[in-house]
Amino acid sequence: MEEIVEDCLGFLYNLLVVICVGLMLLRVAEGRPVKWLVLLVVSGVTLSCLVNSSALKVGLVIVLCSVIHYVRKEEVMLSTQNKAVLITGCDSGFGHDLARFLDSAGMRVFAGVLDEHSPGALELKKAASPNLTVLQLDITNSSQITQAHQYIQSQTGKTGLWAVVNNAGVLGYVCDGEILPIKMYKKCLDVNFIGSVEITQVFLPLIRQSKGRLVSISSLAGEVQLPGFAGYGASKAALISFMGAIRKELSRWGVKVIIIQPGGFKTNILGSREQWNSAQEDVLSGLSQEVMASYGEEYIHSMQQRLVDMYSVSSSDTGPFLKALKHAILSPKPKPYYYPGASAWALPLLYRHCPTSLSDRIFTQIFMNSNAQPAELMNS
Repeated sequence: MEEIVEDCLGFLYNLLVVICVGLMLLRVAEGRPVKWLVLLVVSGVTLSCLVNSSALKVGLVIVLCSVIHYVRKEEVMLSTQNKAVLITGCDSGFGHDLARFLDSAGMRVFAGVLDEHSPGALELKKAASPNLTVLQLDITNSSQITQAHQYIQSQTGKTGLWAVVNNAGVLGYVCDGEILPIKMYKKCLDVNFIGSVEITQVFLPLIRQSKGRLVSISSLAGEVQLPGFAGYGASKAALISFMGAIRKELSRWGVKVIIIQPGGFKTNILGSREQWNSAQEDVLSGLSQEVMASYGEEYIHSMQQRLVDMYSVSSSDTGPFLKALKHAILSPKPKPYYYPGASAWALPLLYRHCPTSLSDRIFTQIFMNSNAQPAELMNS
């Protein structure tokens, strides 16, 4: 009888460990934090090595589960009352969704848009509460930044600005770094890096006033070098480096600096077919005869298929992104980095831990169309 009880308890213990491992893998696939599950699994394996009694092992695992459940119970967020946030790039995509989300949460929202007469801006004005103000704010235009700062300062007074979300960004075009026009490199740097730096410098005194947060929407391409993203990735890498430096510098003032690196979501940053055609013409018109002969028009035309493929595999559910932003803005202890989205954890993991030769092959296989080759390679 005792042997049967011991076998049943042993089975129960093994089942608990398997369930924990399964939950951990599921959370990893969803891009959610797993540190407490990892602790539980490691503790379970350690118990199996040190403790012989199945009854004792099951009891200890149950106690450990209870402790972990208590420690990681739902975090109490800060109140949204008297907290104001500036979000850039609210015409569409992440910025538009975030502005509406934080407005519904009760924050005072200043939604910067590239064009205050755009459909997205007009929709915000119509659908939002009186606590949301749409501001004309091209982040590459210093006078518009100054005007926005003066207005926000007059509205927030001594309270200051709780958060700035550097969301505005451009992709440019997905193509080989050799043939991407210099003007597209400059545009990516102007918007994704220089514009965000200027917004940060102008509005930081208001953030220091409230000991608030500076949040920047970066990209996995800024951490992981991906084929086709030379211009965009370089601008986001510069942004990550800048934000990482001032995170340390601003900690003396109690200001939190946070970087969001989302996975694949369906947003307007990928552009439209008309924008793709225009970018493609810029690429074709800027190439020398020698480079054109090496790549060929057929290969350059194939670039658009990469954008189509990226859009098709992206998620339309921005819930994980909005949840990460809410935590970054309202948590008493925000993380320095967030990776929302099902695939966001995978690419950095491969990049950091795989041999470069292996990760290069993997990223090439994922992000380059194997059916399309430059003309020179096709004819060799």
